[in-house]
Amino acid sequence: MISKNDLKRISDYLWEIPRDFKSGMKVPARFYASEKMLDQLFKDRSLEQLVNVATLPGVEKYALAMPDIHEGYGFPIGGVAGIDAETGVISPGGVGYDINCGVRLLRSEKSFDEIKHKLVDLVNQIQRDVPSGVGRGGRIKLEKESMDKILTLGARRAVELGYAKEEDLENCEERGSMPGADASAVSDRAKRRGYDQCGTLGSGNHFLEIQRVEQIFNQEAAKVFGLFKDQVTIMIHSGSRGLGHQVCTDYVRLMQSAMAKYNIRLPDQELACAPFSSPEGQQYFKAMAASANFAWANRLMMAYLIRQAWKQVIGQGELESVYDVAHNIAKIERHDMNRRISTNLYTNRTNHESDVNIKVKELIVHRKGATRAFGPGSKEVPEKYREVGQPVLIPGSMGTASYVLAGSGKAMQETFGSVCHGAGRRMSRAAAKKQIDAGKLKKDLEAKGIIIRCGSARGLAEEAPLAYKDIDNVVQVVAEAGLAQKVARLKPVGVVKGG
Repeated sequence: MISKNDLKRISDYLWEIPRDFKSGMKVPARFYASEKMLDQLFKDRSLEQLVNVATLPGVEKYALAMPDIHEGYGFPIGGVAGIDAETGVISPGGVGYDINCGVRLLRSEKSFDEIKHKLVDLVNQIQRDVPSGVGRGGRIKLEKESMDKILTLGARRAVELGYAKEEDLENCEERGSMPGADASAVSDRAKRRGYDQCGTLGSGNHFLEIQRVEQIFNQEAAKVFGLFKDQVTIMIHSGSRGLGHQVCTDYVRLMQSAMAKYNIRLPDQELACAPFSSPEGQQYFKAMAASANFAWANRLMMAYLIRQAWKQVIGQGELESVYDVAHNIAKIERHDMNRRISTNLYTNRTNHESDVNIKVKELIVHRKGATRAFGPGSKEVPEKYREVGQPVLIPGSMGTASYVLAGSGKAMQETFGSVCHGAGRRMSRAAAKKQIDAGKLKKDLEAKGIIIRCGSARGLAEEAPLAYKDIDNVVQVVAEAGLAQKVARLKPVGVVKGG
């Protein structure tokens, strides 16, 4: 068991479990948290899981966790690991079952006062138009050839089919189409589970949320992102649905049987993995990339349905994409492996002294319940955002705020350009169902001016704000640690959830 006495305090918001804590650790384990968050962390297996991540072959610098850390499958949720692409492994447990669960943010030209009299109608129309719930299919049915094109091309295929615009691709991580995707690596069973789920919401913590920009922290960055105070935005939080879940299931089994072949021994079988360069590792990467593409297309098709609902109810004004980020993914990235590097390596400023002895390495960066947060000057960031850094979208729990931040150079130094993906659970779904009265919760939220539409009382109780950490505290840790800069706080005014 890990206790506070085992921790080394690196800074006000950064803690380390040293490499000698457990036999087999190849690097220290580090996590971001305020001191008052620590007690919660000792209530589940998340820190133990983080230590186990530090034993993975090829792991570099640190096994990392963000302040929304909680227990997951294999990796803790909130976990990040950069693993050497030549000598290291890839692990489905480091990505998760909902591959590329992520967030797309749409911005309107309207202020809240301009549409508030139509808010109920808008929420109802969105709920009618976007199917949601476990296994729920939608109006868009994909035959095998169409499915394979979605898996290969991702959001690009949504544009080809007329569901989106070229600008939607620009404002998206990987332009919504991850290189290396191969539809043939996805099983027929996974494809069958996804054939009618493009353009659908799903269940659990997924949501469609109408929001009001409550506060602007950085006027310059907000202007670059197209955000202003009291503006209406819409956030889409969903992933690869049953298709991604089946891909993870398929490849966890494959990896578990392959580890003996490669003489890999780990303290937790949930971390089942294979060398990235192996046939099994490459096959999983191709299937995961295809699942990520499915998720980007899914969110973009939901955006299309939401835009149609907006036109029907509001009539005027376009909904433009701010950005779309993935939360559960493994990606090939190049990162500087020096422990002390200058922020200006990732900005447009030049400091020749800091350009000496740069050691760049190609890594497989696993982000499990964590999101990319690349800093200013990064070529992967759309050119129009490059001066301020990548838009970072952090959704809150139902009924609480969400945040828009901007990535930083310090995140590139310390966390492979990563931050938290949300508030993070503090209560299991089973515990939430026992403790929370869904009817009372709905009344309480509506009393705060938040319109709620949910397919079931169970789904409402499981996702209650009480079941999550305080999003303001989590984001404050990220900001104070210098991993991202707060840009705007978004307050929910209408929420549609799956059952």
